[in-house]
Amino acid sequence: MKNIIVILTLSILAAKASPIAPESVAVLYNSNIPQSMDLAAHYAQMRKIPMENLIGIQLTERGQISRSAYNTSLRDPLRNAFSARGWWTLGRTAEGMIMPATCKISTLVCMRGIPFKIAREVIAPNPTEPSPKPKTPFAQSNEASVDSELAMMGIQGIPTEGPLNNPYFKKDQSFASSKLPIMLLVGRIDGPSYEICKRMINDAVATESRGLWGMCYVDIAKKGGGYASGDEWLENIAELNFFTGIPTVIDRNKQTFTTNYPMNDAALYYGWYTKHRNGSLLNEQFQFRQGAVATHLHSFSASNLRDSNSHWSGPILAKGAAATLGNVYEPYLHLTHHLDVFHDRLIKGFSLVEAAYMAAPVLSWQHVVLGDPLYRPFLHLNGSGELAQQDRDYRAIRLAHENWGKQPDTLVQKLRTAAAAKNNGKLYEYLGLWHRQQKDHKVAIAFFDSASKKHIKESDQLRQWLYTADIHRETGNKRTAIAILRQVSQMIPAIPESKTIVALLNILDPPAPPPAKLPAAGTAEKKTIQSPPPVTAEP
Repeated sequence: MKNIIVILTLSILAAKASPIAPESVAVLYNSNIPQSMDLAAHYAQMRKIPMENLIGIQLTERGQISRSAYNTSLRDPLRNAFSARGWWTLGRTAEGMIMPATCKISTLVCMRGIPFKIAREVIAPNPTEPSPKPKTPFAQSNEASVDSELAMMGIQGIPTEGPLNNPYFKKDQSFASSKLPIMLLVGRIDGPSYEICKRMINDAVATESRGLWGMCYVDIAKKGGGYASGDEWLENIAELNFFTGIPTVIDRNKQTFTTNYPMNDAALYYGWYTKHRNGSLLNEQFQFRQGAVATHLHSFSASNLRDSNSHWSGPILAKGAAATLGNVYEPYLHLTHHLDVFHDRLIKGFSLVEAAYMAAPVLSWQHVVLGDPLYRPFLHLNGSGELAQQDRDYRAIRLAHENWGKQPDTLVQKLRTAAAAKNNGKLYEYLGLWHRQQKDHKVAIAFFDSASKKHIKESDQLRQWLYTADIHRETGNKRTAIAILRQVSQMIPAIPESKTIVALLNILDPPAPPPAKLPAAGTAEKKTIQSPPPVTAEP
């Protein structure tokens, strides 16, 4: 009932999500790099940001910067620019700390070319100290993302070790309404290439005209223990989508979506834990939908964000997503973006950077927000916006929820009638996903069977059988799941997505190990001492 109330009040809540004013946005670029300046000018033109709000600073081209270099070559010149341009007025607290009393700039956008991480600096012990200070969990943790550090750059004299509480965390109102002049929302248009960065800007603006429509894929790691909160965030996303009418595919197995999983029409993706890209991102032909928001939660997901093959952030953007979240160093799970808060605020119509900062419990830490910070992907969840053929079925599903969400039987009847009348595989597939979420497995399988016969693309047909096999796997009938996978391997031709069948069979029915080789007659078996395998821990 609680979730139904949330969805029913969605249009009311969205009214609070007003756009960020272009005149309150400053754009930072590296004046040593012409492409960085060109990207800044293009962004300002696309978002109607005044050209006088662009700031060029001479910086290294490297992604990482030392703490001392950050202070002298980036933070201090930026502070001076804010003062010289009259963007803020500084005041002094009763304790003597200097910080902004007012600030005309709410959002700072870093262009590719600006360093994105500050390296850890070893702090030498003070010989004048009579005894060592008590150790704290973050006593030596002065590394951070440049962006998260810049968010609090107006406050002078704050410590560099460890995180700072984010006063905007879990707010449910626009940043302008929050009256927080002491902080900035800092986003970044960065990625594997300047071409990709420009495409991210263009895709965000184009998608806003019609809204983001498509499938959501949620990969739950099922780690348990101290990691349970990460799974809970993803379960909350799936539940919100269920009531909103966003078709959502959920993988609740410990493994991620397997190699080349047919993640078609992916407008949203949320996953976590594995270190490097896998699943659909290994498929050379895979592309996210235009304007897609996709993020994989991992400790170092953005540590090499300009590499299209390393970790997650770079590969996600290289595969066509318009926006992602990441961490440049170890953030610790409870201090990273709470993905369910992020998704909830996007759904309500807030901008990318507002949603990300409402989801971040701390600042001066490891987070980066990659993509057009002003991007509002769900402006048209109410059905408004330009119409496009590729969005038609997803709009129909959303409209059905808007009209009959409080009457589940009517909702199913209306969608089923439409699916039959139009021979529509997407509608049948959605009905299968809807019933699976309700744990009505028999009915779900029947709808997936209908969807497999109506879908035209072979990869879409394959996904229906993967759902069915996964239901049997989930309910303990592994033998039937294996039989279905072997059967579909004969039905579906050799397409790139067929690799997911092989990967699943290797998990459920691994081949027997090769027979051991016996030593030749008359020779003594050579014995060697085997070193133990290396033990690697996921950050």
